[in-house]
Amino acid sequence: MEHNILVVGGNGLVGKTIIRILKSRNPHVNIFIGGRKGGKTENDLKIDVTDPVTFQIISDKKISLVILSVNDKSDHILRFAIANGIDYLDITKPTPDLVKAYHIAKSNAVHSRIVFSSGWMGGIVNGLVKTLSNHTEDIQEVKLFVYYSVKDLAGESSAHFMAENVAKPFIRYENNRQVPVRHFLDSEDFNFTFGIGKREAYNFDVPDLYILNQIEKIPNVSVKMTYNSKLITWLLGAFQKIKLFNILSLKERRMVFGSSGKGDQSVFEIVVKTNGGNKKLSLQSTKGQAELTALSAVLHTEELLRNFHENAVYFSHQLHQPLSLLEKLKAYETINIQ
Repeated sequence: MEHNILVVGGNGLVGKTIIRILKSRNPHVNIFIGGRKGGKTENDLKIDVTDPVTFQIISDKKISLVILSVNDKSDHILRFAIANGIDYLDITKPTPDLVKAYHIAKSNAVHSRIVFSSGWMGGIVNGLVKTLSNHTEDIQEVKLFVYYSVKDLAGESSAHFMAENVAKPFIRYENNRQVPVRHFLDSEDFNFTFGIGKREAYNFDVPDLYILNQIEKIPNVSVKMTYNSKLITWLLGAFQKIKLFNILSLKERRMVFGSSGKGDQSVFEIVVKTNGGNKKLSLQSTKGQAELTALSAVLHTEELLRNFHENAVYFSHQLHQPLSLLEKLKAYETINIQ
C-alpha cells in the first residue's frame, strides 16, 4: 500500500528534521511538504493553516497522514482531517491549545487515527513514565526536569510560546488539585546526569502536566526547567519575581527568548514516586531538542504505518508498548538513556 504523508510546516526546523529522519528510515514513503509559499517541486504543496481553501490539495494528492509541525491555533487542519477521514499527528500545541483541540476531536465521530503528540519532545515522556512502573495506578508523583541550552538550535515557535505565556499562570497538579503557578518561580535543586551537575530548576509549562494528571490519573505532576547558563536561569527568575515580564511588550519578550545557537545537547529527567520508592530515567539527545522531537514524531508515524490501531483519538504514548518505545529510542545513535 502506498503511503502519502504530508508534513505541514515542513520547511521549518523540526519539519525539515522529521522529513530527513523519515526518508532515511522509510525510503518507500512518499513525503509532501506543506508551506504557505509552496515550492518548486511537485511534492511542495501550498498550504496555509489559516486558509482552509488551500486544503483541497490534500485530498487531490490522496494524503493518508498529515503531520502538523506548525501551530494551527484555529484547528483548521484537525477539523479537515476528521471530516475527510485522514490520519493526523500534531506535535506543536502548547497546553491550552492542546486541551481545546482534544475536546474538538472527542466531540466528533472520527474515522481515522487522530493523534496528539504535543508533550515534551514529541510526546515521549508519558510513554517513558510507564517504563518506570508496571502499574500507572501505583504512581503517586511524576516530576520532569528539563535542561535547555541556549546554544541549541531552536525554532521561533518555542520562543513565541514563551513570550506569549511567560506572564500568565499555568496549572500543575498537587493531590489532583489544580495549582496555579508561574514560569521561573519556585526553584528546586536537582542533580542532572550527563555531567551537568546540580542546578536550580524553575516552574515550566508543558502539556505533560495535563496529560499525566487528566488522562493517566497521576495525582501529583510538576515540571521544572533550567538553562545551561546559571546566570540566565537566575535572571529569568528575578524578572518574574519583580513582574518585569508583565511590563515588557510582546516584541520585547520575544527578543528575550528568541536566541538560537548552532546546536547543543538536550536533556530531560523523569522522577517517578511509587509506593515502592523512587525511580529515575535520564535521556540525552546529543543533537538537541529538534532532533529528538523529530525522531519522536517519526516513531509515532512508523507505529501508525506498520501496526493496527483502531480509528480513535489518541495521545501519542498510547500508540506504543512502553518498553518497545524505550528500545527504539536507545537504538538511535544520538540518544543516550540511563
